Amino acid sequence: MSEEIDMVLLEAEEKMENAVAHSRAEFATVRTGRASPVLVEKLGVEYYGAETTMQQLASFSVPEARQLVISPFDKSSIGAIERAIQEADLGLNPSSDGVVIRLNFPMLTEERRKELVRMVKAMAEEGKIQIRGIRRSARHELDALERDGDASADDIQRAAKGLDRLTHDYEQQVSDALTQKEDELLEV
Repeated sequence: MSEEIDMVLLEAEEKMENAVAHSRAEFATVRTGRASPVLVEKLGVEYYGAETTMQQLASFSVPEARQLVISPFDKSSIGAIERAIQEADLGLNPSSDGVVIRLNFPMLTEERRKELVRMVKAMAEEGKIQIRGIRRSARHELDALERDGDASADDIQRAAKGLDRLTHDYEQQVSDALTQKEDELLEV
């Protein structure tokens, strides 16, 4: 196969890897019954007039399965962090003792678990659609190489089969991550 074909396939694979990573990151933002810093670390906090991520303002610890402790580096930012958590509408009430902020995660109801599973399935479908879009654009590039005479029809056909295999593999990775997240959400 030609170098151009290899470049198209390599670029497609890289983009598909990023799509899977993005889907996993999206899944991580969905709250399960367990405490996890991932849920709040990217929240924007109004800090001295600038929007700052909570990750830059505090450290996180999980002393118990259903409790997240946020320790701000600057104690004067506690009020701003509490406000950001309340405005994010996560269904959590921050409680502060002036030094740290505690978030207690309530048990999820069966109805809420099913709602979260539907949400995660929609996220997974978006990830798969993104992967198929990458496949489509790579396929157009391959067709252009054939039209321009830069590659033979046989090489393009072999590359297309490789591209389909890649697409299937990365869609499967999204499906596996979805199954894992569903199990996590439905675990009581």
